[in-house]
Amino acid sequence: MKVSVDISPQYTEPYAVIYSSRMTEEIQRLMEAFGSRESPITALRNEEDLVILQPKDIYMVRVENGDTMIYGKQQKYRSRKRLYELRQQLGNQFMQISKSALINLSYMDSIEPGFSGTLLLKLRNGCKEYVSRKYLPEFKKYLGL
Repeated sequence: MKVSVDISPQYTEPYAVIYSSRMTEEIQRLMEAFGSRESPITALRNEEDLVILQPKDIYMVRVENGDTMIYGKQQKYRSRKRLYELRQQLGNQFMQISKSALINLSYMDSIEPGFSGTLLLKLRNGCKEYVSRKYLPEFKKYLGL
């Protein structure tokens, strides 16, 4: 893929144009990456303390008993948002690996074979989550497997 950049004071905001004979997976990924706008997430540390979390500080988001829980390096937070809302807000560094979990791809530690064709993913903060069969093809593609 050829890439060129034109830097000039006349441009107030970055603007990307892609020329291609057809839509490919690579172009789709680039469009998602360019269109992504990560933004801070608000969550509850306990019932009263509202904290602001940057996406880089979030290891995993998981739905537990109807509550959306956000896992940081050493602490767990509760969000009022639904999983799909957080998925849109967190950006491309996060991947959905099951119906109830998102992970930050930067914090993957190891992978073990699970039951019925799933994988057990371990994160650097000690969290574990299974990659379900529905999300397994995209996850393996990301890993180059």
